[in-house]
Amino acid sequence: MVKQLIDLGGRRALVTGGGRGIGRSIALALADAGADVAVASRSPGELETVAKEIKERGPRGFAIVMDVMRRDQITAGVDEAAGKLGGLEILVNNAGGVITQNPAFLDPLNHDPRTFEDNLFLNLTQAFYATHAALPYMIKRSWGRIISIGSGYAKTGGGPLAYSAAKHGLIGFTRSLAYAVARHGINVNVLCPGWTNTRMVNWNALGAMMGISPDDAKRFAESQNVQKRIVEPDELGAMAALLASDASSAVTGQVISVDGGYMV
Repeated sequence: MVKQLIDLGGRRALVTGGGRGIGRSIALALADAGADVAVASRSPGELETVAKEIKERGPRGFAIVMDVMRRDQITAGVDEAAGKLGGLEILVNNAGGVITQNPAFLDPLNHDPRTFEDNLFLNLTQAFYATHAALPYMIKRSWGRIISIGSGYAKTGGGPLAYSAAKHGLIGFTRSLAYAVARHGINVNVLCPGWTNTRMVNWNALGAMMGISPDDAKRFAESQNVQKRIVEPDELGAMAALLASDASSAVTGQVISVDGGYMV
């Protein structure tokens, strides 16, 4: 267990997109290390399940219903989490993905403008709003950790145009912010997964987009990293807990990948 290596006792964390997948794994890893954790998303049922899992590990767990596509809900959600936790030292900007009403809207040569802006907001701008709301709590404590979840496409070409642009932007946001908040004892990093075994990865949809079978789509994804496999969400959780701890006090402004060696 993470707790054997990392001590987050007394720390308070918020994980956006924490109801399933990578967000859930990170929330549970933080709890295993002793942190009290609030998880936020639009799905109360999933959140309550994760909050219960956190409590079963010992720390306090809270569910915060928050739509990260709405600025007002982001700020209110961060404040609600800090209120229930009694403060906030760790923020994990995990919420993200690709949203579109029609896959054709993602065509890089004829991209639908509203779809482009919505995906920028989901994968970059909302992380700014959550961070902006969380920083005063961290500055008050003179200690903080901000971890944003990037992507293999945050460092390479490929992927949907708006998604890739936003994830690249997340790296610039992180590096710039690291300079600004270092004097307050706050570290800021990006954690990049590659192809990961979550519901967000739909092999049927990916295969359809590529004109191949779902099995071939999965084999294609596996072929893109040196370990020739799909990463499990819990592998991201352990790294996030390490970055959130004092053991990573000298790690800031960095892009750290847990991706099986994606596109190295």
